Amino acid sequence: MSKKTENFYFENFKSGVSFAKDAAKMLKSIFEDFDPKKLNHQIEEMHKIEHSADEKKHELMNALTVAFITPLEREDIIKLSQFIDDVTDSIEDILIHIYFNNITELREDAMEFADILLKCCDSLEELLEEFKNFKKSKKLGKIIIEINRLEEDGDELYVKAMRNLHTNSQNMFEIIVWREIYTMFEFIYDGCEHVADVVESVAIGNT
Repeated sequence: MSKKTENFYFENFKSGVSFAKDAAKMLKSIFEDFDPKKLNHQIEEMHKIEHSADEKKHELMNALTVAFITPLEREDIIKLSQFIDDVTDSIEDILIHIYFNNITELREDAMEFADILLKCCDSLEELLEEFKNFKKSKKLGKIIIEINRLEEDGDELYVKAMRNLHTNSQNMFEIIVWREIYTMFEFIYDGCEHVADVVESVAIGNT
C-alpha cells in the first residue's frame, strides 16, 4: 500500500473532525450572541458544515469499497468515520431543536455546555492529528485521557444542570425542552469519547 493511500484515511478522519470543530465553534458563537431571529439563517449555515462532513464520510466509504488493502481494520475505519460524523450531526441537531421549540432565551448554563463541547472537539482534532503516528506515539495516551476527563466534566455539568432545572424551574415546557437539550450535549460528549475509544483500541491492538 502506497504512503499516499495510507495517508488518505488519516487525512479524511482529520477533515471529519475539523468539521465537528467548526460546528462546535459556530454553536458557541451563536450562544454568545443569541438572537432567535437569526436562527433560521444560522441553521442553514450549520447545515452546510454538516453536509460537507457527510461528503467527507461518503468519500471515505467509496474509497473503502474498492480498496484491497487498508492501513486499519475495515471495521475500525467504518466505526471511526461514523462516530466522527455523529458528533457533527448531533451539534446540528441541538441548534435545530432550539429553533423548532422556539426557545427565545438560553439558560445560564448553556454556555458551559458549549464550552466543554468545543474543548472536546479541540482535543479530538489533536487526537486525529496524532493518530497517524499511533504505532510509536507518546502523546496519544495523554490526549485520550484528556478527552475522558472532559467527558467526565460534561457528566458533572449534566447532573448539576438537570438538578438545577428540576428544582428551580416551574415551567413544564422549559423543563421538557431543556432536559432534551442537556441530554443531547451529554450524548455528544459520549460520542467524542467513543472516537477516542476506537483510536485507543487500534493503538493497543497494533503495538
